[in-house]
Amino acid sequence: MDPNVFFHQDKRFFMAGAEDRDRIAAYVREHCAEDLEKIFVVADDVANKSFLFNLRWDMERTYTPVVFDGAIDWLHQPGDDPEWIFAFNRMRFWICLGQAYAVTKDEKYARAFAEQLVSWIDTVKRDDPRCEKAWRSIEAGLRLEYWLKAMAYFEGSAAITPEVMEKFIASVTEHAEFIMGVWNSYNLMSNWGVLANHGLFIAGLMLPTNPRTQEYVATALDRLAQEIRIQVYDDGTHWEQSPMYHNEVAHDYLDVVLLAKRNGIALPEPIEEKTRAMCRVDAIWAKPDGHEVAMGDSDDIDLRDIVTRGAYLFADPEMKAAGYARLDFDSVWDLGFDAVGEYDALAFRRPAETDFALGDSGNFYIRSGWGEADTFLHFHCGTLGAGHGHSDQLHVDLFAHGEDILIDPGRYTYVDKPERYEFKDSDAHNTTTVDGRNFYVCTDSWGCSKLARAVNRRFVSKGGYGYAEGGHLGYADLETGSVFVNRRVLVIKPDIVVLCDEFYAHAAHTYQQYFHFNNAGAVTGEGRAFRYRSDRNDVTLELVGGELAGSALIPARISRHYNQAEDAVALKTELQGTGFASVFTVIGLDKAGSAEELVVEKHAVASNFKDIIFEDRQIEALGIRKGGRHYTLVVAHEEYASPTDTFRADGCTGFGEVVVFDRAAGETSIGTALVR
Repeated sequence: MDPNVFFHQDKRFFMAGAEDRDRIAAYVREHCAEDLEKIFVVADDVANKSFLFNLRWDMERTYTPVVFDGAIDWLHQPGDDPEWIFAFNRMRFWICLGQAYAVTKDEKYARAFAEQLVSWIDTVKRDDPRCEKAWRSIEAGLRLEYWLKAMAYFEGSAAITPEVMEKFIASVTEHAEFIMGVWNSYNLMSNWGVLANHGLFIAGLMLPTNPRTQEYVATALDRLAQEIRIQVYDDGTHWEQSPMYHNEVAHDYLDVVLLAKRNGIALPEPIEEKTRAMCRVDAIWAKPDGHEVAMGDSDDIDLRDIVTRGAYLFADPEMKAAGYARLDFDSVWDLGFDAVGEYDALAFRRPAETDFALGDSGNFYIRSGWGEADTFLHFHCGTLGAGHGHSDQLHVDLFAHGEDILIDPGRYTYVDKPERYEFKDSDAHNTTTVDGRNFYVCTDSWGCSKLARAVNRRFVSKGGYGYAEGGHLGYADLETGSVFVNRRVLVIKPDIVVLCDEFYAHAAHTYQQYFHFNNAGAVTGEGRAFRYRSDRNDVTLELVGGELAGSALIPARISRHYNQAEDAVALKTELQGTGFASVFTVIGLDKAGSAEELVVEKHAVASNFKDIIFEDRQIEALGIRKGGRHYTLVVAHEEYASPTDTFRADGCTGFGEVVVFDRAAGETSIGTALVR
């Protein structure tokens, strides 16, 4: 088959042909030198048959290269993890070969691509049971994207002979036919279905047009519309509760929206609307450094390329404010050179709000501002989210002064072995447990025999305060008596965080708290007072109230990327109680070298009408001083105003379930009621 039949179609793909490719190459040479250097390293390794998966969105990274001296064994598995075979047979690295060729026109990259392509097609057969791991539908869909994008870079190369192109078109067609035959309820609900049908759509569009390729496009769009309708909550979050897989899905839909717009293809609802919502979620949940939180099965990844593409496609100034100032390396290859000027001309605007409730997914975000040094807090109280979800009900992530402080330790592996649960279980998260038990019980790497429904979710953003609350029913089945667990989260902006953990029970129980610290700093302390210090932060953490049975800094690990783990420290505290129990955790956030003393005092709370002192199980109050600021916080654990009542605490009078008084501003009456 004449390669020009593929390269010179009357359709618009990601790049507008060889001329556009060369303009992009010049752009990345000038503006993306660091990224380009990494791509050359990958491309040179692949040309030498050395394979390592360490690109930004590689789903399962590796750290030890696998080198083939002779023929490549596409079914090789170097360890106990089949994810290596899966990643290997996606061929994301062929895009690197193409980009290296586009910049240099060095035929060694084109020859490597052509030789490896032919090798794979000739040896990895779909009907061969030995090739089953290479022919999962998710890999087939990803190959369609990566192969077709890669081939476009090699226009004009002598290595892309008619024979190579014929094999390529035949194999792409075989992949598309395979995906056409894979459709069931699992694919409807799983990211697998999106990744497969995204590939089918690209194949239908980029293959030479005929009635069957038109069927590919129509079928893919019908399936993708059903998938996004059921998989993406109305708040824009992918239901699997993993930012990394959320972004894999968002990436796919951005491709679909882009190619549909360029080729005049009408998209069924709600693809465009929900794709935009997914990008908006990225703009909300990106930490101030532009990285996603490592929630569920996620890595520590800079997500701004996804937001940047979303800002461009939807001409969204607020999205651009969360993306890159100019088109990044990955985006410009997908959007084309004309997008450079169009993106530069797009306005930049920060949202007026800083606090957001993604209520459908149960994710709440509180910020002190939009600067890189501002405080960022994430609180989760929602669904587990498929097999990629972790036992992270009531977990918090905390970031300040350009650095993680309280961190989600990540995922490390998918292999069903102790390390999987080390990072997936409840004690791997900044949350609480009862009697040392998990509130989710895993049966294997993906399934659970016991779940923990989220309840009592609230969110308030008022003045200088951000508040979120939630509980779960993960301990409703205890033989020793059920326990309702609730967490209240208050941010007194910009630099005070208060957690109130509540345990509603009748019998005697022990309660554990876990706080996992970033290993960029050192953690010290004992009893009720602890400190995290790094080059950027000086953070005080104090435990107030509750019957503390013990606290200790314990060894922990952080996995910022798959197959990688680093030593870290976690704080484990243990409380005990018969009946209701509660404890406050007060955190003061200071920039390194400018720490202000944090003073927390507990105050009795009185009834103004009944002339009694309330018990702690009913209502508690804290006085919090930091620098020249002074606040009184009152939290009611149960209703107290019968028949009529107000409270009195630390010289303040008010009414409500959660009330803050700014004493430095002269507030002693009414205050700010965050929850009535």
